[in-house]
Amino acid sequence: MGLAVLPKSLAQDAIITEPNNSRATAASVLESSLSQAGANRQELEKVLAGVPESQKDSAIFLIENMPPRDLKGLKADFLLSEIQLAHEAMDKAPWKDQIPKEIFLNNILPYVNINERRDAWRKDFRERFATLIEGAKTPAQAAAMLNQKLFPLVKVKYSTQRAKADQSPYESMQSGLASCTGLSVLLIDACRSLAIPARFVGTPLWSDNSGNHSWVEVWDNGWHFTGAAEPSGDQLDQAWFIGRASTAKRDDLKHAIYAVSFQRTPLKFPMVWDRSIDYISAVNVTDRYTNIGFKIPEGTQMVSFRALDKQTSKRIVANLKVLDTDGKVIAEGKTKNESFDANDHLHFYLKQGQIYWVEYALEETTYKKEFTVSDRSELFDWRFDGSSSDSNSDATVVEELKAYLGKPVDARGSINSQSFATVPLTLEQAQAAEKLLVADYQERVKESRQSEFQRKTIELDGLKMPFDYKVFGDKPQSGRSLYISMHGGGGAPAQVNDSQWENQKKLYRVDEGVYVAPRAPTNTWNLWHEGHIDRFFDRLIEDFVLFENVDPDKVYLMGYSAGGDGVYQLAPRMADRFAAAAMMAGHPNETSPLGLRNLPFTIHMGEKDGAYNRNKTAETWRDSLAQLNQEDPKGYTHFVKLHEGKGHWMDRQDAEALPWMNKFTREKYPMKIVWKQDDVISRRFYWLATQADIPERALTVASRQGQSISILESPLAELTVFLKDDFVDCNQDVKATWHDQVVYSGKPIRNIACIEESLQRGDPKGVFYAKLIIKNPMSKTTTEK
Repeated sequence: MGLAVLPKSLAQDAIITEPNNSRATAASVLESSLSQAGANRQELEKVLAGVPESQKDSAIFLIENMPPRDLKGLKADFLLSEIQLAHEAMDKAPWKDQIPKEIFLNNILPYVNINERRDAWRKDFRERFATLIEGAKTPAQAAAMLNQKLFPLVKVKYSTQRAKADQSPYESMQSGLASCTGLSVLLIDACRSLAIPARFVGTPLWSDNSGNHSWVEVWDNGWHFTGAAEPSGDQLDQAWFIGRASTAKRDDLKHAIYAVSFQRTPLKFPMVWDRSIDYISAVNVTDRYTNIGFKIPEGTQMVSFRALDKQTSKRIVANLKVLDTDGKVIAEGKTKNESFDANDHLHFYLKQGQIYWVEYALEETTYKKEFTVSDRSELFDWRFDGSSSDSNSDATVVEELKAYLGKPVDARGSINSQSFATVPLTLEQAQAAEKLLVADYQERVKESRQSEFQRKTIELDGLKMPFDYKVFGDKPQSGRSLYISMHGGGGAPAQVNDSQWENQKKLYRVDEGVYVAPRAPTNTWNLWHEGHIDRFFDRLIEDFVLFENVDPDKVYLMGYSAGGDGVYQLAPRMADRFAAAAMMAGHPNETSPLGLRNLPFTIHMGEKDGAYNRNKTAETWRDSLAQLNQEDPKGYTHFVKLHEGKGHWMDRQDAEALPWMNKFTREKYPMKIVWKQDDVISRRFYWLATQADIPERALTVASRQGQSISILESPLAELTVFLKDDFVDCNQDVKATWHDQVVYSGKPIRNIACIEESLQRGDPKGVFYAKLIIKNPMSKTTTEK
């Protein structure tokens, strides 16, 4: 028996330092504890008076470091017995000369780990379990033997059905069930009864947000870890959670790893099951786990798999294979049942962005599903009901979502890691889930953005975009209109652009709606179409939806001069965010009008505005839009006017653009999409998205008709098609073709993961229920297989 080979950083963890040994300090600490004991002080003084001189340091250590509940409640007989039994066990241990005093005091002597019930376990456990470690020469050997034999002997197993997380050892033994927390407490107390130094370790939340976990560390010339009731043969420092632990974040309170210390420290152990408890001291041990040598293969993400019984939602064992698109098996194994930790799933590291098939098999039933590895860890479920169906009972999934959303945000974990996230939904379930998720998202974002909106300044990546706004008219039932009005200026000193901003604030009035004039974050010539503007405007729209009840389907974009340059550029590349756009006195530079297929667009230009050929360019765009509309009569709605006799300043005649725009509402689900990439790349446009590499100025054209989706043109290797029952019946088969080749045929699956993913854009009316991930049959990556 032995230890796995570890870096020194893991084997040589810092040992808890002894208390300050000056007599004055020691006396004051002890007196402080005795004072906190109140009416129980007499019991603690009995301990100090009754303990042998050789054990006096142990009594002082316990009293000085006891939490207040124990100072006020524990009796002398209990403490004297604990001290005596701990010393007796230490005296008989083969490794007694190898254990430093401070390790004995902090990791053998304590009668408790966290906030569990205080049980008198030490004498009973020593008598019960001493034979389990016969022949062990080191604490590590003894701990490994104990972990293998203890739990079958006391008939305790892992289960999420345990009464509570923080069970004492006898509470776990009485019920036969325990969480990772209860199992760890039981193993640690068994170790301590046999003079094996052990301590409680855990993380409030894995860095991939997949949940919390607790385990055990054992001291043998340094600290070594093991999962309670998860023995790795004769070895320590082996566990299913090594990969996750290796990505922990030391300086992030949620994602760090902590070891409990009985001796008081400035740091508190995060009690995720009871956040009111703040008396459990801890040390941050994250660095040891991030240095244990586990390296996630480059370009991969961890993908986990579960099989669940449909009726009980409990985990079951099923055979599983992961295949590539050629049908080659690249990984296989068995899913894990309820005897494993709730976060311990069959998992593989798969190439990010790659398409795979997962195949579950149980009894005579198989289920096969295509999936694409995203940019984060994911969990895929199969709900077994004796058929190949992946359906779920109507009520359960929505109730599970409600329970999840009812938790504090930092205790939830990633929604994609929840068992309900990928469960197929009925239309009614999807609609209910949409309402719940939108309400929760808006509540969270509104709270975090309150000060931003009050300051009237948005900050992103070190840049600031101040804004000013006015509200006009009564609010319609569906929500207010929003007019985003961009000022002129450009490549000029800040004071020039500030002056232009002040002018823009009062340039237009509307009968109804919110008129907002943002101040560009920079003073560059292209101040309104740099790459950061898209994100600023996404956030600006979201803020006004939240705080001024703006209707996301009634957002209008406009700008004058350099602001008009911005309209030319932003309108085609952000067309799916707006209901209409108005360009005044600007220049398009290199951009194309193709993306305006579903966005009504108006141009207003002074007839004599010849600088940079603005007037001639406006005429060119007028002709181009007319030609596009002639070729595609249901698209490219436009109105172009050159104001007679006017130069760069049109004497406000251009204000007629506002009532023209206000006739339109946003087209969320257009029958045809023309997605033309600009110098600023976009990855989502209406009901299309992509994670594939995007060639410069790429053009994607797609259409929908009934239950059919057609990709008419695209150089992209892969596309995501978002679906919603507003425009396609997800209860019926959907067919997708690419260059006239069928690339998908089947029934789309509505699920919460898709709703959540589509909502992350912050658009409450841009939510989708299902998605298809389809591959270009003509792309190089497909044809080279």
